[in-house]
This record gives sequence, C-alpha cells and structure tokens, in this order.
Amino acid sequence: MEQLSINQIKTWDRFYRGNFINSLSGFKSVSLIGTASLSGIPNLAIFSNIVHLGADPALIGFVNRPVEAAPHTLENIRETKSYTINHIHPEIYQQAHQTSAKYPKGCSEFEKTGLTPDWQIGVKSPFVKESKIRYALELEEIVPIRQNRTFLVIGAITSVFLDSLLIDKDGFINIDQANSITSLGLDGYYKVEKIDRLPYAKVATD
Repeated sequence: MEQLSINQIKTWDRFYRGNFINSLSGFKSVSLIGTASLSGIPNLAIFSNIVHLGADPALIGFVNRPVEAAPHTLENIRETKSYTINHIHPEIYQQAHQTSAKYPKGCSEFEKTGLTPDWQIGVKSPFVKESKIRYALELEEIVPIRQNRTFLVIGAITSVFLDSLLIDKDGFINIDQANSITSLGLDGYYKVEKIDRLPYAKVATD
C-alpha cells in the first residue's frame, strides 16, 4: 500500500487533486434541492453532501459552496426560509447532473433539464415530481465555515412524500426499493443494494 502525504498531493494537477480528494470520503447521498425566489422563479441544484443531523428534532444539513460559486440556492433559502430535498433515481440522474451547470439567475433548471416542478400546499419551494422520495424543510440556521468560505445549511423537516410500502414496521425506509442512487466524487453515480440490517450493538457479557 502506497503512502501519500498531503504535501505530495498538493503538487498534483488541480483537477486530478480535486477528483482524488472528492472521492476519498467514499459514497455519498445525492439529491436535488428545490428552491424558489421571492418572485416565484423555481431553482434546482444537485448536492452530494447532505447529512442527517438528528431525529428529534428532525434536522438535515447540507454544505453550500462559496457564494460566488453557487449563489442561487443559498440566496433563495435565505429569502424564503424554505427548500425541498428530492432523491434521484437512474431514470433522472443525467437531468439531475445537468442542474450543476452555471445557469444565470432567473433561469429555471427545471425548464432547462425537463424535470417537473411540483408545488404542494403550504410549501414555498417546488418538489421534483419525478422523484420517489422527497421532503420539505424550513431553514433553522446557516453556519459559515471560514476555512473554505462554504456554509453548513441546517433545516428542519416539515413534511415527507413517499410510498408507504417503502417503510418497514419499525420505520426504516428501504430507499433501495425506490432505486435511489448514490454518488462518488463530483460526477460518479451508483446504484445501491442492501446487504443486511443488524441488531442494535451491545457490549457482550460473560
């Protein structure tokens, strides 16, 4: 096994180094975040750094890139305090990936990619109609990360839309049955397969 120091890694080509570091942390959840401007223009962007922060209260976080690199999602969330997260499946992953293009402000990624905005009563932001698991959130907090000028956006879940057949008797959601995909790096997409569910781990007693 080869050892690579961070000083060695820093000498690599920028794009090679970026791909290496982005894939080092392993497979990640990947979803589409739907928002809308105050004037009602829908926006859609793909994110692969969404993380569960807690179940009670039900909090989800995601990391938004520096404002100059990805301003529209963060701006809309700041203004409306609302957004949706929508799982991606193999039938829409190419359209989902296309939302990462740098479309100008006021341009709807829904329209550009052929995905369908789905507006629900009481939710200010659009869902992705084609998504099989989707949920709405209200903004709780935006935490600046000074080391790289990114932002941890924390939201509270307000409603969830999915087929009840995906839910086990104990509340576990079989997202693999919805064909939700995962990602690696910035542009790798993978299908998932459940290996097992194990019981709660306890310290063995003699």
